[in-house]
Amino acid sequence: MEGLMGKVRNLDAYPKINEDFYSRTLSGGVITLASSIVMFLLFFSELRLYLHAVTETKLVVDTSRGETLRINFDVAFPALPCSILSLDAMDISGEQHLDVKHDIIKKRLDSHGNVIEARPDGIGAPKIEKPLQRHGGRLEHNETYCGSCYGAEASDEDCCNSCEDVREAYRKKGWAVTNPDFMDQCKREGFLQKIKDEEGEGCNIYGFLEVNKVAGNFHFAPGKSFQQSGVHVHDLLAFQKDSFNITHKINRLAFGGYFPGVVNPLDGVQWTQETPSGMYQYFIKVVPTVYTDVSGHAIQSNQFSVTEHFRGTDIGRLQSLPGVFFFYDLSPIKVTFTEEHVSFLHFLTNVCAIVGGVFTVSGILDSFIYHGQKAIKKKMEIGKFS
Repeated sequence: MEGLMGKVRNLDAYPKINEDFYSRTLSGGVITLASSIVMFLLFFSELRLYLHAVTETKLVVDTSRGETLRINFDVAFPALPCSILSLDAMDISGEQHLDVKHDIIKKRLDSHGNVIEARPDGIGAPKIEKPLQRHGGRLEHNETYCGSCYGAEASDEDCCNSCEDVREAYRKKGWAVTNPDFMDQCKREGFLQKIKDEEGEGCNIYGFLEVNKVAGNFHFAPGKSFQQSGVHVHDLLAFQKDSFNITHKINRLAFGGYFPGVVNPLDGVQWTQETPSGMYQYFIKVVPTVYTDVSGHAIQSNQFSVTEHFRGTDIGRLQSLPGVFFFYDLSPIKVTFTEEHVSFLHFLTNVCAIVGGVFTVSGILDSFIYHGQKAIKKKMEIGKFS
């Protein structure tokens, strides 16, 4: 047994030195104090990394199919009234959403950007007690109102009982409303008067769009849109204006939900129009993104980059449509962010590396200073140091 213990004792890599042979120096004390502080700071830095999750980033090919894309927006137009501002969306698959009204809210703004209280419809409109019927006579007490669509009826039974109905019927036909005052419904509702009353006002429009996950565009522009000979146009004649100020501020634009660390480059961007009219275009590259937190909950969202371009009123011989256009395309690469904690073994390994590394470096530095001082002192004693 004694022999076995002796063999184990011979394997000791840490031989002990009698305390009588220790030589403590001032430089060694300073180095010990400094190395202890460094070791302490590095330990707490490593502990903080261990206690907090780290995010790992990967790039993969996006293989998802048949999904939809949610576009959240909040845009303010200080010089375009809400009554003439419309929102359209379309994509390369041919799907169109014209004059979108669902899931969006419009707020009227005064010249200082403050929200104006909503007013009842029809204020300022001439009062016509008996609306004009489709057959030409005035509405009687025992009749059901059925207004004329002025030639835009899809069938003999169609009725247009409001100015909006007439404009919608014209849009489906691909016709422009040249003078709303010639239409009984628009005259009765004071369509042009309402536009004149809102002169100088702005509009804050916000909400969201749910579109196909393919390339497309959405745009804010004055007038009701319709298709004419396969071309997307807006009915601007009804407003009897020569130019439209599309100065705007994007309070928020996001493709998908929020996730930690997301940066939307258009948030807070403002552009002021200096020419009479034109088209402002944003070209957006959308990058699908998945963020998974430490609990395993995945957030499906998107990031994007953007470039901008302004087209003046006349480009060659073509006249551009006034408005703010967002053209978006999708990247085939998906970014995945995964939150995860550092393992305890990894933390322990790093702590050991910190302690051992600082201890070794401080020992080398102390040995260098000690032997240097000893050599200088020896030379001074024999008078060879100058």
